[in-house]
This record gives sequence, structure tokens and C-alpha cells, in this order.
Amino acid sequence: MKNVIELIVVQEYERLLPAVSDFCGCDLCREDVLVYALNRLTPQYVTQPTGEILTGVAMQGDQAHADVAVVLLDGFRRVRANPRPGHESRK
Repeated sequence: MKNVIELIVVQEYERLLPAVSDFCGCDLCREDVLVYALNRLTPQYVTQPTGEILTGVAMQGDQAHADVAVVLLDGFRRVRANPRPGHESRK
């Protein structure tokens, strides 16, 4: 079983990261943003390769990517403003 939303979130994160100024981007901050987004988006689980392909095609729409981007941008903002305790900023 696979959550195809997770794949889209990771792809969108990588696409958006260069455009987000003053964001650390270390593994810890990356994890925090991805977890933030995945906890706010509805999962799309598939069990067969055919289901993954069909769901992937359905998620190719602009609205699906826009929804993911909005949640990710909020995650970038929140993680940047409130890094995990013990995290050293690269400012």
C-alpha cells in the first residue's frame, strides 16, 4: 500500500524550496515541513500498480498541485518561524 500524496508532496517540496528565501533546508527542517503537509492533506492510498497510475493521473491537475503547494508554503513559514528545539539555524 502506498500514499501517492506523499510522492506529490516530496516533488512539490523540491520544486518550491529554491523559491523560499531564508529557509534552512536541512534534513531536520525538510522532515518537519513534509510531516506538517502530510498531516494536513487527505491521503490517497493505492494497493496495485494500476491504482497508483490512475490516482497519479488524477493528481496531475493544477488544483491538486496548488492545494499541496499552499500547505507546503504554510509549512515552510511555520518551520522557519519555529524551528525544532536544539536546531541550529544557518542564518
